[in-house]
Amino acid sequence: MRDKAVQQTVPTGNSRKERVAAVMARAEQSGLLSEKTGRIAGRVSADLVRQAKARSGLASDTELVEFALASIALEDDFAEAFRAAKGTVDPRLKLGY
Repeated sequence: MRDKAVQQTVPTGNSRKERVAAVMARAEQSGLLSEKTGRIAGRVSADLVRQAKARSGLASDTELVEFALASIALEDDFAEAFRAAKGTVDPRLKLGY
């Protein structure tokens, strides 16, 4: 099976459910789920959908799309901010070590 490496990193049990629940709770608190009037459609790889459902623990396409969109909408951009800060700390600053 070609996705063997991916399957080895799949969160299991509670951690997967907790991640999905945390993202969806944050989306709800942010008002992103208050009104469900939008519609989205598209063709995607069946393997992509199967693997995403397996990794997220979600069963329905609607839940999967909602979780994926919420994850993107709520990204904190930490990695970009961290990279942007590279070299901005004075090298003479004593950091305590």
